[in-house]
Amino acid sequence: MTKVRWNESGTRRIGFWRSENAAPAPTGIVVITDDISADKALRITQRGSSLLWRGDFQNARQLMRALDRRLEKRASRAPQATDPGEVFFDNRKARAQRAAILGKILIPLEPDYTVRLRRAPDARDACAHAYGQPVDQPADETSDAVGEETLVSLPELLGVISAYEWHRTGIEVGALGARIHPAYGVFAPTRDEYIDLVADAPRPQGIDRPVVWDIGTGTGVLASVLARRGAREVVATDINPRAVQCARDNVTRLGLADRVTVVEADLWPYDDDEDGDSGRADVVVCNPPWIPGRPTSALEQGIYDPDSDVLHRFLSGLAEHLTPQGEGWLILSDLAEHLGLRTRNDLLDRIDAAGLTVVGTSETSPRHSRAADGADPLHAARSKERTILWRVGARPST
Repeated sequence: MTKVRWNESGTRRIGFWRSENAAPAPTGIVVITDDISADKALRITQRGSSLLWRGDFQNARQLMRALDRRLEKRASRAPQATDPGEVFFDNRKARAQRAAILGKILIPLEPDYTVRLRRAPDARDACAHAYGQPVDQPADETSDAVGEETLVSLPELLGVISAYEWHRTGIEVGALGARIHPAYGVFAPTRDEYIDLVADAPRPQGIDRPVVWDIGTGTGVLASVLARRGAREVVATDINPRAVQCARDNVTRLGLADRVTVVEADLWPYDDDEDGDSGRADVVVCNPPWIPGRPTSALEQGIYDPDSDVLHRFLSGLAEHLTPQGEGWLILSDLAEHLGLRTRNDLLDRIDAAGLTVVGTSETSPRHSRAADGADPLHAARSKERTILWRVGARPST
């Protein structure tokens, strides 16, 4: 963690900065309390300074909401684009700017993650879940500044607390008849329509108990569904260590650890052996990020994929990892097509260039709240969105 310094009541203070999104350490820290107005707070943040909150915790949340309303109102006055792609990028830019301002509200954590503010929640378990168990930070023997606190942005702390509640209570998955418990920093399966597509997809012809790979497993929800469907063996991969542990915990909780193996890997679970054989599966499932773009947080890695890199690498390597009758199941929202960020022909050309052929498709409409929100700037595109399961197989050689 990065050290930060500020002056408070005539005392030089030193602390640590924590940001899971790798936001830069705050500078020009100004200590504020409940008597600050939202307009004054906004002026301070727009000058580049950060606000260290020493008042009532619930009032800090009220201040954040007030700043958000002001920023949203200003954004609404800006000229509005009409091209769907431009609307998307303008909206994303505005959201990033708002997030940068709101992230300048700082909350101090004690070494044991206690928040010593009036009406503050007990965030110790939530922070331990997200950050790991607290450890003593080394003292700075060369400094005369006073300090032990760790500073985090208020939006991040609220996200940590919310994520821990999701983790504790879990998310009911109809296709499983059970709950999946997401971990902090792991994409939660709240959009369950894609799960139903996988639960209902027909097995490859002639294969009753397939060997399945689940690429980018996240919480392990699809691996668990396929194991419950009768897969002989499921190997689930993810590049995110938190996701690997989360998936292992979920399959163990569901009593599926004897059939589901979770490994940390970038896409494929096995390296090539001496004969160049990298292993094969009867079904290879992948639900990659569906929007070409750069993620700004760990959670956004489940949504945004720069230059569609994960999608393209999955398709290009799929044929060599399938058994002769095997299928790849690609689950992909077509929202990027409605935003003008990718065309259907682009996807079909990639499938063809990878030596694959489309065996069949199934699709469903999204059930999330934004799909019906007419006030959403992207409503025109979201209202047309479909989530599609593409069943593809290796094209027979001629």
